[in-house]
Amino acid sequence: MTRHRLPRTLGLASLMLAALVAATVGTTAQAPATPAGDVTFTKDIAPILQRSCQNCHRPDSVAPMSLLTYEDARPFARSMKTRTALRSQRGAMPPFFIERNIGIQKFKHDPSLSEEEIAKVAKWADSGAPRGNPADMPPPRRFESDDQWTIGAPDLVVRSTEVIVPAVGPDMWTNLGLMPTGLTEDRYASAVEVREVNDVPKSGGTNTVGGRFVFHHMTYSSVVQGTRDPGADAAAANEGGGSWPIHEVGRNADVFPPESGRLLAANSALSLTAGHLHSNGRETKAHLEFGFKFFPKGYKPLYRRSSMSLGNSIDIDAKPNQANQELHAYAVLQENTKIITFEPHMHATGMRMCLEAIWGDNIQMLNCVGYDHNWVKQYVYDDDAAPLLPKGAIVHLIGILDTTPANRNPVDPRNWSGAGRRSISNMFSDLGYAVALTDEQFQAEMAKRRQSMKTRNNYDIGCPLCWAPASLPAQQGATGQGNQ
Repeated sequence: MTRHRLPRTLGLASLMLAALVAATVGTTAQAPATPAGDVTFTKDIAPILQRSCQNCHRPDSVAPMSLLTYEDARPFARSMKTRTALRSQRGAMPPFFIERNIGIQKFKHDPSLSEEEIAKVAKWADSGAPRGNPADMPPPRRFESDDQWTIGAPDLVVRSTEVIVPAVGPDMWTNLGLMPTGLTEDRYASAVEVREVNDVPKSGGTNTVGGRFVFHHMTYSSVVQGTRDPGADAAAANEGGGSWPIHEVGRNADVFPPESGRLLAANSALSLTAGHLHSNGRETKAHLEFGFKFFPKGYKPLYRRSSMSLGNSIDIDAKPNQANQELHAYAVLQENTKIITFEPHMHATGMRMCLEAIWGDNIQMLNCVGYDHNWVKQYVYDDDAAPLLPKGAIVHLIGILDTTPANRNPVDPRNWSGAGRRSISNMFSDLGYAVALTDEQFQAEMAKRRQSMKTRNNYDIGCPLCWAPASLPAQQGATGQGNQ
């Protein structure tokens, strides 16, 4: 039997960027002498920044400072040490909050730093942030404009109507209506990316990510015009696309597995039903653009979307001034399931979320992640690490809340809060998605996984039946017979 205790919650508050910047204002960019063997910018730090930081930390991008050169990075050496040392905690940089001491560790597009790299950043800052030998400096990265799509040039772009958000005002919720796609034939999407386009100056004006945008999120679906919303019927949604992954500030694009593209039907429109808008200190004009990449014509998905739904945003009882409050939600899988992404969603009080799978006596903590409401992230499993769970398995979602002053996100820690759409209220759900597998597909997926495992001494978290006999019926297992 495999059991994992839920690790202690992340008790540290996020560090505010303004404070970190203020702490480094007096630092000069003069390079001290470089003793032999020291960690240096050119040899050790620049490669880390190029891989994990410069996508955002460069001129006219979303981050408030550039880290392209030594002169750029030197004043922020102490801040870099502080932020990278947070690891999976709120406020960590880069913002990828997977806890490294438990669960699955293989994810696509993972920018996080290794322990060795975190130690290098700390040593560099503590030793005076030396420049090093210019000959060690890697060639500079070449960046496209921020107007470029991360998924590549879309095959279709659907634009929303424009909104004007006042400089100061309460949060607003709005329905932007139907936006026709113009498609004349069914197409399956291989990727979708949503971005906000606004008139906020790219240089200056704000030092926070939230201050650069006015759309906090947009929930949207696709509907065939002239018919009822396919999202109202689960079967229709599985076949016709229906809902799409939500757009939120800081969220990465969605790239769907080759086996399960999303259908965007002919004569469809995007129904932009639930937009959450917030003021950012200046009157802002903005709209959303939905970019779709398609599989080739004639493509048909091998797997259909799973109906798995996990969360409970109704029975939330967040008590004031109390840390380590737990929320729980359970779901029994009605079909064999491959989980593609894990996407925690909470609000300001949220600190942490864990995903657990239960199969008979086998209890596996799949992942725990820190939660930062300023950086909503989805975690995409590597293909050979995505959880493979049999029908009848129980999926357990655990959320950790902190309403003490140590959590600086809630407006007032003295207030009780329950469920609601505003950030001062709470939500608790996993917005990730999964695919459903037939018994034959489930066995085939496990067979591929066993090839990489090679020996029974290898243990695959998230695949409780990987070493079960291949003939074991998928519905058998509540007794734990497959885990012997």
